[in-house]
Amino acid sequence: MKEKLETIHKEAVAKIKDINDMKSLQELRVKYLGKKGSITSVLRGMGKLAKEERPIIGEMANKIRQAITSSIEEKQAKLEQEAMDKQLQEEVIDVTLPGRPIQVGGPHLLTHIVQEIEDLFIGMGFEVKEGPQVETDYYNFEALNLPQNHPARDMQDSFYITNELLLRTHTSPVQARTMNAYKGEKPVKMICPGVVYRRDHDDATHSHQFNQIEGLYVDKDVRMSDLKGILNLFAKKMFGEDREIRLRPSFFPFTEPSVEMDISCKVCSKKGCSVCKQTGWIEVLGGGMVHPRVLEMAGYDPKVYTGFAFGMGTDRIAMLKYGVNDIRQFYMNDKRFVTQYHQA
Repeated sequence: MKEKLETIHKEAVAKIKDINDMKSLQELRVKYLGKKGSITSVLRGMGKLAKEERPIIGEMANKIRQAITSSIEEKQAKLEQEAMDKQLQEEVIDVTLPGRPIQVGGPHLLTHIVQEIEDLFIGMGFEVKEGPQVETDYYNFEALNLPQNHPARDMQDSFYITNELLLRTHTSPVQARTMNAYKGEKPVKMICPGVVYRRDHDDATHSHQFNQIEGLYVDKDVRMSDLKGILNLFAKKMFGEDREIRLRPSFFPFTEPSVEMDISCKVCSKKGCSVCKQTGWIEVLGGGMVHPRVLEMAGYDPKVYTGFAFGMGTDRIAMLKYGVNDIRQFYMNDKRFVTQYHQA
């Protein structure tokens, strides 16, 4: 049995020297050291040896196993190094070549528009306020002169969570909350940007989720002319100094009188075209003087305080300013669309 182990050792070492690939080396490992390998077969025959010979053969077998294992590991390290050297020779890297440019992101177009509008109104002394997107029926409707069963509620088809909670349909509740917090004791001059929700069919000009920015100014002797001046400045800063505005009578439950603001069409200069539907004007936002009932419910004396409010769709402002013809493009995460406005 000693002779057989020595023969296995010599044979394995010789074959290891001649091997030139990892697959053959692994096959040789299994042949000599595996569960059905040569050394294991020899050890299974130890039961036929005399009792005093078994320790000697066992020790010899372990030494040969370790020797073969060591040879295989050395050969494996050598083959791996040779493979690495070959790869380095074949894969030459020119370190003088310019690196690949890193793509730098930027704000989404809607984010950019919100920031631009915020900067404009902050410069006019307005504060930026925020409120919850899940709103109570009171602040979303009743505090804005829209009591239960008021027909104007049909204008804003809502996502109700319970009888008293819903996803806000506009950012006006932030105005009501702010006036309530001030308890009629000091003026309010604020804008409130945010996401709003309405039950609507998504198409090129409508979405069940969109963005609004609303403004509120309540103080002593606030007049409609103040609102017109603010909106005129907004239109010129947002759409160009040559833009003109007009105010048309309208109806909103929380303002009286109420108006809608149009801007002159940039494409046709008020001559009439397909963009402005041959009118020369494009609707932008709504507003008006805060209804005395709204002031009263918020704790302000309507005989002392007056105010104006206005609201605009951020998505619509972006569409008009940059010529976007489908509101869905804002939400589809198409990089070809989004990256156009990183430098906007």
